[in-house]
Amino acid sequence: EEIQQVVEVIQNSTARVIVVFSSGPDLEPLIKEIVRRNITGKIWLASEAWASSSLIAMPEFFRVIGSTIGFALKAGQIPGFREFLQKVHPKKSINNGFAKEFWEETFNCYLPDGSKNSPASTSFHKGHEEGLGAGNGTSAFRPPCTGDENITSVETPYMDYTHLRISYNVYLAVYSIAHALQDIYTCTPGKGLFTNGSCADIKKVEAWQVLKHLRHLNFTNNMGEQVDFDEFGDLVGNYSIINWHLSPEDGSVVFEEVGHYNVYAKKGERLFINENKILWGGFSKEVPFSNCSRDCLPGTRKGIIEGEPTCCFECVDCPDGEYSDETDASACDKCPEDYWSNENHTSCIPKQIEFLAWTEPFGIALTLFAVLGIFLTSFVLGVFTKFRNTPIVKATNRELSYLLLFSLLCCFSSSLFFIGEPQNWTCRLRQPAFGISFVLCISCILVKTNRVLLVFEAKIPTSLHRKWWGLNLQFLLVFLCTFVQIVICVIWLYTAPPSSYRNHELEDEIIFITCHEGSLMALGFLIGYTCLLAAICFFFAFKSRKLPENFNEAKFITFSMLIFFIVWISFIPAYASTYGKFVSAVEVIAILAASFGLLACIFFNKVYIILFKPSRNTIEEVRCSTAAHAFKVAARATLRRSNVSRKRSNSLGGSTGSTPSSSISSKSNHEDPFPLPACAERQRQQQRGCKQKVSFGSGTVTLSLSFEEPQKNAMANRNAKRRNSLEAQNSDDSLMRHRALLPLQ
Repeated sequence: EEIQQVVEVIQNSTARVIVVFSSGPDLEPLIKEIVRRNITGKIWLASEAWASSSLIAMPEFFRVIGSTIGFALKAGQIPGFREFLQKVHPKKSINNGFAKEFWEETFNCYLPDGSKNSPASTSFHKGHEEGLGAGNGTSAFRPPCTGDENITSVETPYMDYTHLRISYNVYLAVYSIAHALQDIYTCTPGKGLFTNGSCADIKKVEAWQVLKHLRHLNFTNNMGEQVDFDEFGDLVGNYSIINWHLSPEDGSVVFEEVGHYNVYAKKGERLFINENKILWGGFSKEVPFSNCSRDCLPGTRKGIIEGEPTCCFECVDCPDGEYSDETDASACDKCPEDYWSNENHTSCIPKQIEFLAWTEPFGIALTLFAVLGIFLTSFVLGVFTKFRNTPIVKATNRELSYLLLFSLLCCFSSSLFFIGEPQNWTCRLRQPAFGISFVLCISCILVKTNRVLLVFEAKIPTSLHRKWWGLNLQFLLVFLCTFVQIVICVIWLYTAPPSSYRNHELEDEIIFITCHEGSLMALGFLIGYTCLLAAICFFFAFKSRKLPENFNEAKFITFSMLIFFIVWISFIPAYASTYGKFVSAVEVIAILAASFGLLACIFFNKVYIILFKPSRNTIEEVRCSTAAHAFKVAARATLRRSNVSRKRSNSLGGSTGSTPSSSISSKSNHEDPFPLPACAERQRQQQRGCKQKVSFGSGTVTLSLSFEEPQKNAMANRNAKRRNSLEAQNSDDSLMRHRALLPLQ
């Protein structure tokens, strides 16, 4: 019943190769059932127990098992064995049943007293022997032996040592026991294999003692082959690989040696098979296909099919980042970190390296804009240097303007550190260079705007005020503001310095080389401090927007700060939402946009006046607007004091007070309080003078100023002082206060 189940499995299976570990007698019933059902087309792999068994290697079974390949015990030559067989004769060995059987099988006859001895001669039967089924032969099938047969005139398988597999291994076994006993006999006390180097007693040898010596046995047999045993006492043997062929001469099954397995050979050379000698199916040289699945090509791996044997599989493509370069790969190998699988997943190719390069169109465009900014800033600096003694340049605080232009040069130059392959030194230099450059720029604008605002709102200046608001203090304030940013950068570089970073996580096939900032908090402090100074600068610029237009560019500074805030407020979400090379590109765009905004708003208008409107670049133009603003402030102060005096007079005596007389004539017309002064209309170009009309709460004042010569100016001032009344003294003090700190004096 069990045999029937096994046969059913073999018959229904798609596998064509069957590996059998069994002995000949145990396998014989299964083979007979397979022959009965005529199950052909199978390849049999035999273990050494039945690879050369005469019970299985029969011609009538060949159509089923004709392509058997098996491991057979290695055959060898036994010295003197052929001569011994040639001297065997039944008459000399009357009581030796094996001799009688050997004689009957060799000459295909029977001895008269051999009918009683008809054991199955399986011990002598090999694949080359005839009459395998004649073990029970009788006189009806064989003629009687005469006893005069010549053993030397015939060839038997026993005479050919190449077929003596079992016999040769029996010979080795006997000699191994003999060598083990010899070792016991010659054992020297103190050098034995037992406790404390003791030796076994040769007169009282036990089996376990012989086995102990067998495990340590090592000798060379008569064929020059090494014989030794493993730790379990098994022979470390060599095997022949045989293929069953059908002899064309007599139709018998022959064992063709097609290879060998040598355990003592080098690794990789132990197994040798000559495929040209193998006959598949007994007749064909074409290797049969025995898989339930086709071979998986390189780039794929074997995948398990649920419900099918493990030998049945489907071919699954290797996932991205993995590859297989061999057929029937069990698993795909992962590519190294800097490599990625090709399109067919058969090999790994280097990943694409990406950064904001100088040679790509985006990098070239940003570089051109940065160079353009450097050129324009250098051009403005050259214009200011050439026209350094003109009123426009002097009125804009010449020294701070030079420093401001230098900081803008640094801003444009710092953007170039963000282009190109990031290195450790560029990563550590670019953010501090950008931060310090912008803080220096904003500090110059802040000090410049704040100084003008304090000048026009200050009280009567003294020599101490002049010294306090000199260039030294201005540069000191710029240095202090910039020094704070330098401290932030030094702390950042010391605690968490930025470094170059190869990012493999953003995209599988691309390595982004970027700068790891080290500390986002430090970067936040750097940008935050810059924005704080910009906010303070915006506040002072907005507050001083009504000061003389030719003297202070407050409106343009306000607009430039608005651009600055728009750029950097937009930079934060853009910086956080981009990755790879676009992070550097976003920051470069922000730096260039802010720098161009500052350069254009603060300097382009002045360069335009200097180069194309030289008529407005005069001392009269600057002083006219400045004096108008001063007189307006003085008139407003006089009006406030007169209103206070009138209220006091009304509260004391109820008398009607008169407006204090002064050199400023007033006509009551009840216009809107404190409007802006009207623009001075030049009456004569050759007179180099201007008129200004100042309107305030209770009247309008018309001013006529002339700046023809310093001597006339001095004379007019002396005459004006004589005509001024005591009540107008404070108003004159206010005018003198604003003229005191003018850069043009």
